[in-house]
Amino acid sequence: MGLDIPGATGACPDAAPLDERGAEDLLRGICFKTGPPRTVGVELEWLIHDRARPDLPVEQDRLDSAVEAVRALPLSAALTFEPGGQLELSSQPAGSLMECVETTAADLAAVRGSLGAAGLAPVGLGVDPWQQPRRRLREPRYEAMEAALDRAGPAGRAMMCTSASVQVCLDAGEEEPGPLGYGRRWQLAHLLGAVLVAAFANSPFQQGRRTGWRSTRQSLWADLDPGRTLAPGHGRAPREAWAAHVLDTPVLCIRRESGPWDVPEGLTFREWIRTGSPRPPVQADLDYHLTTLFPPIRPRGHLELRMIDAQSGPDGWLVPLAVATALFDDPEAAETVYRAVKPLAETAGAAAAPRNPLWTAAAREGLADPELRAAAIACFGAALPALERMGASDAVRGTVAAFTERYVARGRCPADDLPDPGDLTDPSLLSDPSTLTDPSTLCDPSTPSRPGPPERPARTREGLVSGRPTIPPHPGKAAST
Repeated sequence: MGLDIPGATGACPDAAPLDERGAEDLLRGICFKTGPPRTVGVELEWLIHDRARPDLPVEQDRLDSAVEAVRALPLSAALTFEPGGQLELSSQPAGSLMECVETTAADLAAVRGSLGAAGLAPVGLGVDPWQQPRRRLREPRYEAMEAALDRAGPAGRAMMCTSASVQVCLDAGEEEPGPLGYGRRWQLAHLLGAVLVAAFANSPFQQGRRTGWRSTRQSLWADLDPGRTLAPGHGRAPREAWAAHVLDTPVLCIRRESGPWDVPEGLTFREWIRTGSPRPPVQADLDYHLTTLFPPIRPRGHLELRMIDAQSGPDGWLVPLAVATALFDDPEAAETVYRAVKPLAETAGAAAAPRNPLWTAAAREGLADPELRAAAIACFGAALPALERMGASDAVRGTVAAFTERYVARGRCPADDLPDPGDLTDPSLLSDPSTLTDPSTLCDPSTPSRPGPPERPARTREGLVSGRPTIPPHPGKAAST
């Protein structure tokens, strides 16, 4: 979950202080930049593990050496590392789905090769199955985050140091109403998002045990500070709702040019503007504050879909990328899917995502939930012809079709294929660079798709641990990177 750092060490001393009206105008101007959907991007987070013994932590000096080698690669994507040592590749905005797939696949092949030379591999799981949270980066912003997270308990630190995701970035949409209008896309994202959580749930473990959730990562999100991780409330237009949400969310930290950063408790950005203490905030502070808000869909000019667990295998990542792009950007698919997921609003109720019954069922049950399964079948069914209309290659469409047949059609998700953590140490079950699909085949219509791994027997519901955890009624004031 990459954290952008505008003005990384603090505000420019010569910048003009913000007032409330100016902050609101800035937010309304930058959160939804409208126009016909044209570009797509993806952010891939990976856990880094030893290829032979993925259950053991990687020594710091070995990880540092591997990081330096990866940083030297000529990548198209931006490369960052998370507090727990997770690697993130953030693609450049691409003019089409296939351009995004091609450049990301090439970057990922280079990264896998570099890590493989060090005996390491990127592992696509939503939460590390074995390791306790261990912060490896020592920087002021992470010191401040840890101080804030520790006020509420372990969920935030676990999110910081042991989680990984696939984040899909799509244009906000058109100003005018309709299937590609930004208002419709904003509403669609908060219902379809639960379907994506369920279909791609891939984190049933934490610290060596089953948690009772298909997506433990999403359950961790629900345990964090709701002001920071909830979607804006209902009843306002998207721009106004988001602007109010940003200003009324507590500040995670106040940066300094030197020394530790301040970690105020309960100080909203609006109150900071009004009081001007400990110093008046400027636009760089607002920019930074935006990067510390983690709703499931974050508007940053474009829409960031942040709810999808990292996916296993060499090309598992491209399925959520392709499906989300098809369902949002193809007008026919967008209209079909909107009708399919609109009834889910009744299950969601008045509570905001991800702390409502719909999103809770998605994280806990995956596609074993009948309502989510029916919606997923409709959504993936609409995605396949949309991908053909969008010019997706046979290989991409074949990969999506194989996922649909293996999981969606059977009411299953990737978490249902995983053995217990003690049996998960076979590297072929996690990530095997020797089977990496050649990036060129993803764009070559003549190349058949690679068949999926052998199917595993389904686990029964009774196989899950008893005493499933529940979302706490009174979340702490935590924040996550």
